[in-house]
Amino acid sequence: MTADKIAVLWRGDREARRAATPRNNRFHRVFQELTALGIHAEPAVYADHMADEVSEQLLTVDGVLVWVDPIHEGETRTVLDAMLRDVASRGPWISAHPDVILKMGVKEVLHRTKHLGWGMDTHLYRTAEIFQVEFPQRLEAAGPRVLKQNRGNAGQGVWKVERVSLGPRNVPMVRVLQARCGSVPEETTLEAFMTRCEAYLTPDGCIVDQPFQARLPDGMIRCYVGADKVVGFGHQFIKGLIPPPPEGADSPAAQPGPRIMHGADDEPFQALRAKMDAEWTPQMMEVLGIDAGSLPIIWDADFLYGPRTASGGDTYVLCEINVSSVFALPDQAPAAIARLVMARLTSSAKPAVKTSV
Repeated sequence: MTADKIAVLWRGDREARRAATPRNNRFHRVFQELTALGIHAEPAVYADHMADEVSEQLLTVDGVLVWVDPIHEGETRTVLDAMLRDVASRGPWISAHPDVILKMGVKEVLHRTKHLGWGMDTHLYRTAEIFQVEFPQRLEAAGPRVLKQNRGNAGQGVWKVERVSLGPRNVPMVRVLQARCGSVPEETTLEAFMTRCEAYLTPDGCIVDQPFQARLPDGMIRCYVGADKVVGFGHQFIKGLIPPPPEGADSPAAQPGPRIMHGADDEPFQALRAKMDAEWTPQMMEVLGIDAGSLPIIWDADFLYGPRTASGGDTYVLCEINVSSVFALPDQAPAAIARLVMARLTSSAKPAVKTSV
């Protein structure tokens, strides 16, 4: 095995694999920073039908940086994750390892860590029977809720649900809005909506239930983390779960604002950074059973603004952790990624991945 050799993996077709270079893709800054540290980095464009070919390539490198969403145009990571597990068992380290993703990068983490300072009134449904009994009671008692399927991205399977007036024959009705771009509110019976959501209750799936955050229009803070330290922030005025304007769901006014990137030292985010570095990330690691050497080289935690404190200060509520495909990145992040890769390459101890989830 060649020393200090890294593969950067993302999804594409046969032609994209043939044409890929370190310079002609969106990860070119990462390639540049790795090269600056003397690390050989090569593209590894992946598709399920090329899994064996990509596996052979990955077995010639020391480590693999993976950028693949959990769901993309109907494709999942099932074949990819099996291949990555096999590669990791034969020597190269994988970031993020699929078993770490199953701990950190799923919505269930919101329930497992709800007692931390970033948590809130979060509930979990694993079966249709429990969902049918408990969710209507919670919706009636606690006001608008947000339901989330366990694995997804781009707002897929994330719904705002609120009660509306009873329908004919006193049938409970709800107004629902999915977080996907272009979605519009829909009124339906509570029973019909819950039946639709039962598709998320697969053998390894679940539904996470959280209260809707009234300060959603204030935007979302994406906290970028390199291993166990914050490396930057992004603030964005998101539009998911906010009803579209009169101009329509596809109008410019309905589109999310740009994500404004900030360095890790920028003043508005220092309270959040201190919480993440000193408290919440170490606490999460302990709860999930993840050691420092197994943390993803790059991941992010998305926060909404929670209720203000008595003195008017901000609080922060975790709404998602992204591990599978964290992009775009703050300007400082590619260099931080390269330094973390170098540290992992030079470490004498291989990352120990705990596979129990």
